Amino acid sequence: MDNLDRARLLLADHPVVDGHNDLPWALREQVGYDLDARDIAVDQTGALQTDIPRLRAGGVGAQFWSVYVATSLTGDDAVSATLEQIDVVGELLARHPADLRRALTADDMERARAEGRIASLMGAEGGHSINNSLGTLRSLYALGVRYMTLTHNDNTDWADSATDAPGVGGLSQFGREVVREMNRIGMLVDLSHVAATTMRDALATSVAPVIFSHSSARAVCDHPRNVPDDVLRMLAANGGVAMATFVPKFVLPEAVEWTLAADRNMREHGLHHLDTTPAAMRVHADFEAAHPRPLATVATIADHLGHMREIAGIDHIGIGGDYDGTAFLPSGLEDVSGYPNLIAELLSRGWSDADLAKLTWQNAVRVLRDAEAVSRELSASRGPSHATIEALDGPAR
Repeated sequence: MDNLDRARLLLADHPVVDGHNDLPWALREQVGYDLDARDIAVDQTGALQTDIPRLRAGGVGAQFWSVYVATSLTGDDAVSATLEQIDVVGELLARHPADLRRALTADDMERARAEGRIASLMGAEGGHSINNSLGTLRSLYALGVRYMTLTHNDNTDWADSATDAPGVGGLSQFGREVVREMNRIGMLVDLSHVAATTMRDALATSVAPVIFSHSSARAVCDHPRNVPDDVLRMLAANGGVAMATFVPKFVLPEAVEWTLAADRNMREHGLHHLDTTPAAMRVHADFEAAHPRPLATVATIADHLGHMREIAGIDHIGIGGDYDGTAFLPSGLEDVSGYPNLIAELLSRGWSDADLAKLTWQNAVRVLRDAEAVSRELSASRGPSHATIEALDGPAR
């Protein structure tokens, strides 16, 4: 039996929990949530990187659907757009009950696996989605959101992003209160996209395990979106999980400069650099034809996972592909059907079945279960926080 066959057998028992997929935003941008126009029950190759047939082929057993909204949306607009993202995930679940199962707990994830359905969870990508309101945070949790990424590409008023100029120096006092309230309600603290200072502040504050829903190793590719080694060591002590992403500009050093040029080209055509609509992809394709793109491969991702395992340990790593949130992907991982290729590569490097079961399924389920246990303990000793950013951080500067 070759490694690809072995990988598929392993995934049948221990499917992938993927930490981050931007399908809801792609549906918003491409078809205004018209799910007939992008019916994920059938192959959507050429339009989307995700659909149910390819999730099945990829051995995906649980998906955190990102309910991301762009940081250009602020205040009440950001909250409303986040609610619309949550709404479309609900529509997907209602349309595809034989394949997708709503999951709110680790036990729900296990039930979905037993039923042969894909456990569907939600993660809010960017603290701007709560509009500086702990009540809004709790409301998102009540609607099913099980992690929140503290920032996206821009700072919030209370947390610094990896790709923005330093603002508050990591987490402000209100930012620490956000983390504490997330611990109390059982929402995972997601540190992808945040500055290293924010990572360290959050790890020093959180009493529950945290995650990186889609970040790789900074020692392998020196990009601010990746996790430094000292933070990986802190993560192991915290009990959390770092889920390696597949985005080439975060994992392949040669791709960094090329991506900067490609992003400039998009802006020169009046497009956002994260736009993945068909028109934007044509602009990308024309640029790539003139300027060949450095190609990441399955081996590139395996290098990151190997390093993350060496520093944090096998119990603290996972997978977060970022499908439908990036225009380009590594060879062999072009869409959600590609996970067996990655598992086969890791098998060729001597990873055991037990190692891979932790990577794909067990670590992510365990971290949610541990966060639930912390929530039960904290909720028994204190009630909801009604702190405001003005009270903790002072008037807006």
